[in-house]
Amino acid sequence: MPSVPVLRPTDPTALREIRARPGDRRRILFTNGAVVTMDPDLGALDPGDVLIEGDTVLAVGRRLEAGTDAVVIDATGCVLTPGFVDTHRHAWQAPLRRSMPDVEDLAAYVTTTLAGHAPAYGPEDMYVGTRLAALSAIDGGVTCLLDFSHNSRSAAHSDAAIQALADAGIRGVHASMAPHFGQWDGQWPRDLGRLRERCSGPLLTLRLAALATDEIAGPRLAYGPELARVARELDIGVSVDAVLGASSSHAVRAWAGQDLLGPWVTLIHATGLADDAWKAIGGTGTTVSLAPTSDAQIGLETAIPAVDEALAAGVRPGLSTDVEVALAGDMFTQMRTLHTVQRMRAVHGAYGTGRTPDRIGVRDVLDFATLQGARTNGLDPVTGSLTPGKKADLLVITAEELNNMPLNDPVGTVVLGADARNVVTVLINGEPRKWGGRVLDTDLAGLRTRVHETRNRILGRKPHPTRSPV
Repeated sequence: MPSVPVLRPTDPTALREIRARPGDRRRILFTNGAVVTMDPDLGALDPGDVLIEGDTVLAVGRRLEAGTDAVVIDATGCVLTPGFVDTHRHAWQAPLRRSMPDVEDLAAYVTTTLAGHAPAYGPEDMYVGTRLAALSAIDGGVTCLLDFSHNSRSAAHSDAAIQALADAGIRGVHASMAPHFGQWDGQWPRDLGRLRERCSGPLLTLRLAALATDEIAGPRLAYGPELARVARELDIGVSVDAVLGASSSHAVRAWAGQDLLGPWVTLIHATGLADDAWKAIGGTGTTVSLAPTSDAQIGLETAIPAVDEALAAGVRPGLSTDVEVALAGDMFTQMRTLHTVQRMRAVHGAYGTGRTPDRIGVRDVLDFATLQGARTNGLDPVTGSLTPGKKADLLVITAEELNNMPLNDPVGTVVLGADARNVVTVLINGEPRKWGGRVLDTDLAGLRTRVHETRNRILGRKPHPTRSPV
């Protein structure tokens, strides 16, 4: 081991040492942790080391040498994983969190949030909501977030959402779509060329966002030849929301016949689709984003996340959180929900038949939440696994706290035991964004005031003190 001081991942001295070094040349060595790479060739090492240089994973192995100028972090009792990847979240809605926790159905959500609240949003509200969502994502270990920003009422609204992702320091995918209802400037999709330039930095990516059919908001938002042409001309990916049921099955078959499907397209939900639609998805390499809590809690089509259908079609899906107005906003909940629902469904289907249930495992759902999420967002060459050469998007998760001790199975601990309090360190592109259990570079009191102001304005509530109760 290097003859340099060895620090703990909760030690503020370690953070000071890291930030004292030039970001493009500094080396950080995490040593003696349980390393879950999610790289199918590297597997897991327990114990293992991860060496980071600048913004990149330089090496993964045992007893790595880093040089005398490295910051060495003793990760004993911790699990190191790639950061989680959220493939679909409507970030602007964060100030409305749990405002309708027992939402009756999709129509109630659309009427209340998209038709009722969304038109009242200004650019400042877009910024506040998106930044809140991004920072809380980082707090829970999400290092890459696709923001399905479907309230782009003006260029200023889009600019505010993109700036919020940049200011949070997250690896952000801005998926831009015009609003469903209400007045707007009519700048979309024409404005996408300008937005692509705004998303040209190392952490930001642009995608075109659309709906599967014209049932909710009319034909201008429905994916088809015209929007596909725009995306191809700009060389950006496409994320299609509300892919649900018979009408979406018909649309998927039509897109396949028109050569509008492929790895650059993500279909979100994909619940209640026909077998031939799944065949078209699998045959074209189209990606899928599942929203486990959304399908089950809101009751979308069959209300069953379509993981079995995806796997049968040869698609390993990404995971997403969707709408915080009614749902949890963390990836731990998505992994556990999908793991539980699929295994329940498998056992129920085999009950009384003598067949062996075909159950997914914890490694499957962690794969969905990391590497497959990155692939779904079009970023698997960059992130999603602790692979040398990829960017250093990394989590340190404590495994010896009351809710996790003792560490027996690292993957089981992450999927079934951990939560945001155990995510003590988050690196994004090699830069510390959470350290010692605290999200960095954030004026929490100031943000809280702005969040309450937005919430009060949109929901018509009277102001009240915003001081934290703790």
